[in-house]
Amino acid sequence: MDVPPPVEIDGEPEPDSLVIVALGCNDKGSWKDCREALEAALARFRCEGVDVVARSAWWASAAWPDPTDPPFLNGVVLVRTAHEPHALMATLGRIEDAFGRQRSTANAPRTLDLDLIAYGRLSGDLDGLILPHPRAHDRLFVMGPLAEIAPDWIDPVSGRSAAELAETAGVGRDARPAM
Repeated sequence: MDVPPPVEIDGEPEPDSLVIVALGCNDKGSWKDCREALEAALARFRCEGVDVVARSAWWASAAWPDPTDPPFLNGVVLVRTAHEPHALMATLGRIEDAFGRQRSTANAPRTLDLDLIAYGRLSGDLDGLILPHPRAHDRLFVMGPLAEIAPDWIDPVSGRSAAELAETAGVGRDARPAM
């Protein structure tokens, strides 16, 4: 199967207003494969009031931190939503639950992992929600896909672009667009 190209739906989004969500899967659950599970999750976004504006290709990488777990398929989407950050996190949790996400042990294989990476320029601890995601900047399986669709996005903490962060990310260095 060919890698889908990044999709730009509504023109160039304003970098300072980007809401960025990362998706991951390394347990296909009841789906044919992780790609099908991730595509189904994206289809669910709209009915939850989350519109996908742009999306990356799917990226494959070894599981982290335990590479003996099944490999991951990851991607990043830019979304538009009326949900405030905490409501968006609750929405993402509902979607994970609908896809059979089990929260057994940290970093265990999962049918769906949805992370809020950034919500516009918000930065800091917002009543327990830390934005931008505190570890995303060092994960190639997040910054690589983000650099595909928003290379000029600037991390509000480091002041570095997604393209720069993808070059220096230390975790998931084997991440590559899936074929």
